[in-house]
Amino acid sequence: MNSDQIQALFDRIAPVYDELNTVLSFGQHRIWKQMTVKWSGAQLGDTCLDLCCGSGDIAQMLSEKVGKTGQVYGVDFSAAQLEVARDRADRRCLKPPVHWVESDVLSLPFEDGQFDCATMGYGLRNVLDILQSLKEIHRVLKPQSTAAILDMHRPDNPLVRSFQQWYLDEVVVPAAQRFGFTEEYAYIAPSLDKFPTGLEQVSLARQAGFAIATHYPIAGGTMGVLVIQKG
Repeated sequence: MNSDQIQALFDRIAPVYDELNTVLSFGQHRIWKQMTVKWSGAQLGDTCLDLCCGSGDIAQMLSEKVGKTGQVYGVDFSAAQLEVARDRADRRCLKPPVHWVESDVLSLPFEDGQFDCATMGYGLRNVLDILQSLKEIHRVLKPQSTAAILDMHRPDNPLVRSFQQWYLDEVVVPAAQRFGFTEEYAYIAPSLDKFPTGLEQVSLARQAGFAIATHYPIAGGTMGVLVIQKG
């Protein structure tokens, strides 16, 4: 898919995106997102960046870490996803310090060295140029700052891989079908097939200029977090 098609896809699924993620991961996606926030190193008073923020889960988790003295920027190129994120934030008793920004992550509207940390949840697999997106993250991070990137992966274990494919075919797509989004969620399997492995992501991160890069498989290798640090 091209950029416009991907953007249109996420606009369409925005109303049910968070609910489907919860159902399809048995609620585990929030645990994985908390792990990502922890690996990012976000601290009280930091200025943090959450890319491909979707409905705003990770951005709100970051806001809890940085407190009233910090700032969080949630970035997504889907206006519909950002509207959901704004609405969810507005309904909270304590309003999180989050700025919602509509932008392509391949060309971020921020200054060099602006952020203390960055996160991305389920976005790297959908960008058209992974290396360029990593270069942009590197550019906007302060020296010695860390980014943590969560995404789905094809596991190395053939049995787990077979289970993952069965789950996508027999659980994910039918569940999406009940919401009227069969085609939108059928794209997941082919996107996993072309997504770089953990080791390949580490190599790309080093090409983008990161001094330290480590990939942590989680959930039996069906998920993973790439943790990268700027020199």
